[in-house]
Amino acid sequence: MPPPPSTVGSDDSLIDPSTAATTPAPSLTFSPVLHPTKLHDLDNLTTPRIASLERTRPAPAFKVKNICCVGAGYVGGPTAAVMAFQNPHLNITVVDRDAQRIAAWQSKHLPLYEPGLYPILRVARDGSKACTFCAEHREEIALSARLPNLFFSTEVSRCISEADIVLIAINTPTKARGVGAGRATDMTAMEAVTREIALHAKDGAILVEKSTVPCRTADLVSETVRIHRPHLNFEVLSNPEFLAAGTAITNLLEPDRVIIGSSDTPNGLRAANALADVYAAWVPRSKIVTTNLWSSELSKLVANSMLAQRISSINSISAICEKVGADIDDVSKSVGLDERIGRKYLKAGIGFGGSCFKKDILSLVYLAQSLGLEEVADYWTQVLDINDWQRIRFAKRIIKCLNGTLSMKKLTVLGYAFKEDTSDTRESPALETIKQLLEDGPSEIAVYDPFCDPAFIRDELRRFLGPDALKESGGPIEVYADAYQACANSHAIIITTDCDKFRNTPSSSTTASKHKAIPEDPRPFTHISPTETEILRLQTHLSSTLGSSNSLDRFADEPACEAGCEACVADLKKVEIQGRRQTETLDWNRVAYHLQKPKWVFDGRGVLSVKEMAALGVRVEGIGRVGWSGMLP
Repeated sequence: MPPPPSTVGSDDSLIDPSTAATTPAPSLTFSPVLHPTKLHDLDNLTTPRIASLERTRPAPAFKVKNICCVGAGYVGGPTAAVMAFQNPHLNITVVDRDAQRIAAWQSKHLPLYEPGLYPILRVARDGSKACTFCAEHREEIALSARLPNLFFSTEVSRCISEADIVLIAINTPTKARGVGAGRATDMTAMEAVTREIALHAKDGAILVEKSTVPCRTADLVSETVRIHRPHLNFEVLSNPEFLAAGTAITNLLEPDRVIIGSSDTPNGLRAANALADVYAAWVPRSKIVTTNLWSSELSKLVANSMLAQRISSINSISAICEKVGADIDDVSKSVGLDERIGRKYLKAGIGFGGSCFKKDILSLVYLAQSLGLEEVADYWTQVLDINDWQRIRFAKRIIKCLNGTLSMKKLTVLGYAFKEDTSDTRESPALETIKQLLEDGPSEIAVYDPFCDPAFIRDELRRFLGPDALKESGGPIEVYADAYQACANSHAIIITTDCDKFRNTPSSSTTASKHKAIPEDPRPFTHISPTETEILRLQTHLSSTLGSSNSLDRFADEPACEAGCEACVADLKKVEIQGRRQTETLDWNRVAYHLQKPKWVFDGRGVLSVKEMAALGVRVEGIGRVGWSGMLP
C-alpha cells in the first residue's frame, strides 16, 4: 500500500497555514511547546559531554555518500551549496515541493541574493572544467575537472529514501493562533517533514535539525519516527545554523563554531562524528563542538537573544544621549574598547529585524513561561519592547520635526531590506516605520532599496498594508527603481537600512571595509595541492582585479534558458541597476538640491556625517546624537 500524499515543501511553503493544525500532537511527551519539562528529567537527560570531537571518536566510522537537505530557502540552499563545494566526493540533493523555487535554483535566476553564493553554486551544481594557474611566480598547478555533486529536486520521498544524512532546513515561524500564539514556534511544518522522513528514510539514517526549533524538539522527531517505523534505527542530531543574511557564505566558509548535539549513546556519538567529518573538509576540528541535544537546540535561541539584547541595550542608551547631548557613537566606542564587552552589536539605530531575532526571543520567552520562569520571560520580553519602542520613537520624532503633520508632504524611505547586502525583508524595520508614518496621512511615501526588486516590495506592501496602500490603487506609497527619482521633491528622507550607498563618508565598519577591499591573494598556498577554499579565494581575488567572475576559466556551461525568458530580461535590468547601486554612492549634493525646504534627513542607521550634510543646507536628525541645531551655515 503506497504511503499517503506528502505535505513537505519549501521553508516558505511547506504546508497551507490556512488549513493546517497549529498545535503539536499531545502524545509527544517532552516538548516544552506543550508542557514544561520537570527539572529532575533534565538532570537525568543532560549528562556532561566532552566538548571536542577529537576526544570522542568511536569506531567504526559511519560512511556518508548521500545527503538530502529538505528545504530550499535561505538556510537550506546556501548550506547545501557550501557542503557540496567542499566535499566533491558527496552527492547532496536539496528537495522542496515548491517547483518554482527548485527551478530557480537549477537556473541562472537564483531565488535569493547572497554575496559569494554564485561561484560556489556554479562549481558544485554545474561541475567545473580543468584549468591551470600559477601557484607562485613560476609554478603552475593543474586543477582537474569536477563533476556536479549538488542537485535540486521536487522528488522529496525518493531523495530522502536514498540519503545517509537528512538535513531539516524548513521554516519555523511563530504561531499565529491557538495556544502560545505570538510566542510559541509553529511546529506544523516540522511535524509534516518529520512524518515524511519517518515514512521514507532508510534504516540507520541520521536526521539533523538545521532549523531553529524549540528546546526538546529532538524528542518530537524521535517519537514520530518510532511511531511510523518502530523496528528501524535512526539517530537525531541538532546542528543549528548561525547564518546572517548578507554574510551567510562567509559564516559558512569561516564559522566561529559548528555545534553538533547528539545523544550520549555510542550510536549517537558515532552519528555526530559522521556529520563532523562532513564539516571537517573545511572547518578546523577545534571549531567543531559537540554537546547534548538540548544544549545544542537552546544555544541557537540564546545566541540570537543575546545579540538582540545588545542592540536593545545600546538603543535604550541612545535615548539618554539625545536628552543630555552625548553622542551615542562616542559612547559605543568607549564601551566597546572594554575587552570584556567588545564592540560588536553596539551600533544604535531603529532596531533589529530579520527572521531570527524576534522569533527566537519569543520562543525563549515561551520556553521560560512553560517552565514557570515568569521573571525570565519578562526580562527577554523587555528586549522586544525596547526594539518596538525605538521604532515608534523614531517615527514620532519625524512627525514632530515636520511641524507635527505629514499632510500634503512627500517622504522618502531609503532601504527596505532589514539590513545591508541582502534582499531579505522579513521583520524589516522599514515596514514598521512606514506603518507608523501612514497613520499621519502623507501625500506620498517613496520607497527605494538597492537590492530588493521593486515588484517584490510592491507585492509585500500590498500583503501587509492592504491592496489600497499603493499609489496605483489610490494609496500614498510608490516604489522606485532609481534613488534620485525617489528623493526628488521630497520633504524628508528617512534612512532605514545601513547600505554603503547611502553614506556620505567612508565607512569605518568591518563589514563595509571588507566588501570594498580587494580580497587578499592566498598564494603561496599552505600545501602543494590547494584546498577548495584557497582556490575560491584566488578566484575572488583575480575576479576583483581583472573584473571577470570566471577569472580561472573554471566554470562549466550554465543551464540555458528558453528563448524570451522573462527572468533573463528582468535579471538584465537587475544587473544594470544593482551594478550601479553597488558601485555608486548617492550624490548627496544632487539629492539636497532637489529637496523641499526646510531640507530634512532622518538618519535611522548612523550612516551620515551631520556636519557635511549641514554644509549642504540639510538638517539631519540621527539616533542618539546631536542633530542639526546650530550647525547650518
